[in-house]
Parts: sequence; C-alpha cells; structure tokens
Amino acid sequence: MKLKQKLKEYWHKLGSPRWFYQITTNWVTFFGGSALLLLVTGFVWALAFAPADYQQGNSFRIMYVHVPAAMLAQSLYIGMGVAGFIGLVWRMKLTDVAIAACLPLGMVLTALALFTGGVWGKPTWGSWWEWDGRTVSTLVLLFLYVGIYALREAIPDADLRARASALVSLVGTVNIPIIKYSVEWWNTLHQSASFSLTEKPAMPAEMWLPLLVMVLGFYCFAGHHVLSRMRLEVLTRESSSRWVAELMLNKNAVDGTPQTSTTDHGKG
Repeated sequence: MKLKQKLKEYWHKLGSPRWFYQITTNWVTFFGGSALLLLVTGFVWALAFAPADYQQGNSFRIMYVHVPAAMLAQSLYIGMGVAGFIGLVWRMKLTDVAIAACLPLGMVLTALALFTGGVWGKPTWGSWWEWDGRTVSTLVLLFLYVGIYALREAIPDADLRARASALVSLVGTVNIPIIKYSVEWWNTLHQSASFSLTEKPAMPAEMWLPLLVMVLGFYCFAGHHVLSRMRLEVLTRESSSRWVAELMLNKNAVDGTPQTSTTDHGKG
C-alpha cells in the first residue's frame, strides 16, 4: 500500500515543472560529461584502432555514426509518442515540453542517418539511394518529424498545438516497427541489425565494442540536449510564476549581479 502511494505521489510530481527542473540539474551535468567521454573514446577507437572490414574496407567506418544516429532517431520518436499518449490521457504540461525538445534533434539525426546511409551505400550498393524498405521508412520518419515541426509552427494556440502534436506523434509511432522489421518483411538490400540485445553480435568484438561505445555516447548526448532544452522551455513557459522569479533572484545573487528595486526607479 505504501509503495502504491509513493508511486502515485511520484506520478503526480512528474507533472510539476518546478520539480522536474530541480531534479534534472545534476542529470544534465552527468549526461553531458558522459557524452563527451564516450564520444571521444568511441571516435578514436573506431577510426584509429578498429580493423577494416574484409569486404567493405574502411568505408564501413561510417557505421559508427550511421547506426547510432538511426537508433537514436527512432528512440526519440518513440519518446515523443509516449509523451503524446500521456499528454492526451493525463494532460501533463511537461509532455508537450518533451515533444518540443525532442523534435529538432530527431530531425537532425534522421537526416544524418539518411545521409550517412547514402555514403555507406555508394561503395556497397553502387548508388546513393535505393528504394529499400528501411531507407524509405526512415525517410517517412523524417517527414513525420518535419510535419510535426511545421504543425507546431502553424498553430498559435498553445493547447491546440499541444494536442495536435501529441496526436500525430502517437499515430506516427506505427512507422517504428516498420523501420525495424522492414529487412525481414521485404526483400531489401539493407542488412539486418549490426547487434542485438538478445543475440550474439555477428561482427568481432574489436568492431562492435567501439560501436557500442558510440551508441551510448549518442544516447548520453541526447539526454543532455533534450533535458537542457526542456529546462529552458520550462523556464520560458513558467516565467511569470513565483518559483522562477525566486530562482532568478538566487542565481543573480550567486553571480553577484546587482538587483534593482522598484523603489529606486525615478530617483536622480
């Protein structure tokens, strides 16, 4: 009973912008530091120490950017879909904040995945683009990201914008399993997943370990980026609230910024 009560209290706290801002202060620092360490290590490992592929040569190294970008682009959209569902059902303010924070990074990563896929496909398939099941479904993912972004820009009313974004984000998640299973459902040129949580990697450890480091680095970077944007968006939306005013006063006091009292205005 106590556990159920605590979970209920925690669930209600999730809807509090002030609570979210407070608890994520250290998270941003952690994810930022972890991303820097993992990405630098992964890049050096992948480019300087990982062996060349016996068929593709050094061109396969684009995988160390392409695979994490594609995985993270899908994960961010799943996060938007979950946020959309919660926003439509429980009307939490932070769900729209999360969607707004994930959108720009999701668009960039999807475009990066398509571009690096073309760079990888040119020497492998002989062309920059193929109407491959996974490639086309990833292009659809980019269209979904851009569509939601355009939708948010076109709707001035905040509540209507939040509901429309949540609905499209939720409906669009049907494309994620299509991306994942397209190589199994259709006869495509695209290879299957490089590694899986449930299966032994098909490549040697000296090739998939740096890939794993890069994947973790990308996800830590996303955690840092999305949380930072969410915190900024929270401050913007809650700028008229008392807790934000107190936060700014405390920050200015720590920074040594002089405070101007309203009673000082008009004095010579």
